[in-house]
Amino acid sequence: MTRSQPRRARGTVGHAYSALNLRLVLASFGLVTMAIFAVLAFRADVAWLGVLCTIFAVVAVVDLVIIQRRRAARHREEPGARHSLFE
Repeated sequence: MTRSQPRRARGTVGHAYSALNLRLVLASFGLVTMAIFAVLAFRADVAWLGVLCTIFAVVAVVDLVIIQRRRAARHREEPGARHSLFE
């Protein structure tokens, strides 16, 4: 049984459920963007927007952890395999 994908997912090891490398790039972009926006919002004394951006940044961090765990599981299942950004 593969652990790199959620249970009951339609994907397999050969055909991924989601593009993990692309998700990694997008989550990293979201983290950086929301962190910058949170700092700018707090400096502009718009606390509610800063809190909202901070919450989105935390969600991006959680997503990054999940993605890295799935990438590590995929690497254990397919040692030495190289994956492009879209697989």
